[in-house]
Amino acid sequence: MDRIKIQGMTCQHCVMSVTKALGSIPGIKNLRVDLVKGEATFENAQNASRQSIRKAIEEAGYKVIE
Repeated sequence: MDRIKIQGMTCQHCVMSVTKALGSIPGIKNLRVDLVKGEATFENAQNASRQSIRKAIEEAGYKVIE
């Protein structure tokens, strides 16, 4: 499972936005976005690049924490 920290999520709407953004990337499976932990965990079945994952999150209006 891959894990990525996300800054800026404050509510369930934020969780839905990030879920939709990451879910649109081919190969992202078993996606779980956790508001309390400020992170998303997922399987990257098609080895989507970290750059494409970061871009999807940032285009949804949130920041990836390295």
